[in-house]
Amino acid sequence: MAFYVVQFLTGLASAASLFLVASGLSIIFGVTRIVNFAHGAFYMIGAYIAFTLTERFSGAFGFWGGVVAAALAVALIGVLVEMVLLRRIYHAPELFQLLGTFGLTLMVEDLVVLIWGPDDLVGRRAPGFKGAVDFFGQNIPSYDLFLIVLGPVVLGILWLLFQRTRWGVLVRAATQDRDMVAALGVNQKWLFTSVFAVGVFLAALGGALQIPRDAVHHAMDLRIIVEVFVVVVIGGLGSIVGAFVAAVLVSELNAFGILIFPKISIILVFLVMAVVLIVRPWGLFGKPEAAARKTPGLTVNPWRPLTSNERLASLAALVIAAMLPLFAGNYALTVGSEIAIFVIFAVSLHFLMSVGGLASFGHAAYFGLGAYGVAFLAKMAGLPMIVCLLLGPLLGCMGAAVFGFFAVQLSGVYFAMLTLAFAQIVWSIAFQWVSVTGGDNGILGVWPASWAASPSHFYWLALGVAALVTIALRIAVFSPFGYALRATRDSVLRSEAVGINAKRIQWTAFVIAGTTAGIGGALFAYLKGSVFPDNLGISLSVDALVMVLLGGVETVSGGVVGAIVYKALNIWLVSQTDLSKLVLGGFIVLIVVVFPKGIVGMLEILAQRRRKSSPPGSSLLAKPIESAE
Repeated sequence: MAFYVVQFLTGLASAASLFLVASGLSIIFGVTRIVNFAHGAFYMIGAYIAFTLTERFSGAFGFWGGVVAAALAVALIGVLVEMVLLRRIYHAPELFQLLGTFGLTLMVEDLVVLIWGPDDLVGRRAPGFKGAVDFFGQNIPSYDLFLIVLGPVVLGILWLLFQRTRWGVLVRAATQDRDMVAALGVNQKWLFTSVFAVGVFLAALGGALQIPRDAVHHAMDLRIIVEVFVVVVIGGLGSIVGAFVAAVLVSELNAFGILIFPKISIILVFLVMAVVLIVRPWGLFGKPEAAARKTPGLTVNPWRPLTSNERLASLAALVIAAMLPLFAGNYALTVGSEIAIFVIFAVSLHFLMSVGGLASFGHAAYFGLGAYGVAFLAKMAGLPMIVCLLLGPLLGCMGAAVFGFFAVQLSGVYFAMLTLAFAQIVWSIAFQWVSVTGGDNGILGVWPASWAASPSHFYWLALGVAALVTIALRIAVFSPFGYALRATRDSVLRSEAVGINAKRIQWTAFVIAGTTAGIGGALFAYLKGSVFPDNLGISLSVDALVMVLLGGVETVSGGVVGAIVYKALNIWLVSQTDLSKLVLGGFIVLIVVVFPKGIVGMLEILAQRRRKSSPPGSSLLAKPIESAE
């Protein structure tokens, strides 16, 4: 019994830091509606700066002063980020703001390595809390007891701040209805800046307080951000009490799950998240939003099919790409195959987001399921490659059919978070079901057949499949089904009023997108010769989002352009510099600031301006050949 009590107290100690980070993210998202992917980066910077300060200054004052000073310094950095970057993109599509914070995260990951080095850093013990308390033969670190007390204290301070101050009233009001707060004359710029500063301070404080418990390393941002998203969703967006209760729930599930359910311990948290989203989408303590949020494709210009000249130009580009094996080496062909596969992956998500208005945060689940489907058929059943390529993606199709049924019942950020929960469940199963999936050892030896074994042949296969998939999805965009899907995207109420079954249309689109992603995953398994749980991971889902948003979510061809640019640049930078994430992140942030509608979206705007500025006669001649974009 004493052991279980100690385990429970350890979970409460972990909940304190998790609550600090999650409450900050909940406040920021509740007011600004920014999915701040960089929140984990601020947590990590807080830990690194606190390590430096606590090592530089001795004594209790040096340690605790260093912890607070680190949180304040990171809060100041957060204010600068909000003023310089986020203020410029508040009016951009909401998911495009995610792209900016993701680019910032990439930059921070390389910056901390550049400043502090790649090795793990072990902080010193907290003065006054170096010992342990004996509890029936079990030792409880006194620092854990300090964190257990700190959690409710911080909760009380935040409750007073939000319930007993005018600023807190404005923040709570903005969480429910930003437009009404603006109509009352509140300066939203400074409200957003202050909220962002408080949220970043809490995240940095959570990271700084972890240095006596855990090593500081450059991957701790991604580790914490997933758990924080879970806590915020379970507790309810904008709810501080909800963040505290959810942090305790998640931490205790992590503490006891490994003891009671060792084979499914990782899955438990995401199962709870999925159940909460299905039963009560706004969280345990959250409230429904005042109005439905706009879908990503709401502001798109009317789309038209490609003209004859544009079809010829696209065909010429495809022919040029097909000629690559005539003058390129094996490495270039392998890179070309990978880019073609990720074009398939990106266009599948782009179809779901641009045409359906459904932003999936867990699209890698279906990419990975397609890869595992091929691996199971090839290694366990011994089927030939062509059969595996035809049947393997069906596993992604089945996963999309099951998960999509529940996901399309929700919308906006709740839809996105439920797709993330399902994806993490699939990843957890692949990671822990070692007897079937191989766990983190993966499934090896998934090699292509002799007819596709050479780099040139496999490149042609990947390029051909990518072209067919892109053409098929483009035809679907301009089909009656595509028009019905766009109708549900723009207004579910009006589409249902004219007889369209919105949920069925969205579910069908979800299945199509999942199956298409599975095709990309099936080819990826043969390209790499192996399948690992990382093929289902959140980082790959984020990559897909970045590709779509970089190309332009409000366009028809943004997925293709975004995948080519992002993947080619990523691969080239990795081969050229050790600071590839810093350069790539800076490029993404630059695109966000300069081209807030993505690369293709900005090209559209430039083309429209050129047509408007041309003489009347030339505009009449150009009208018949206007582009589809």
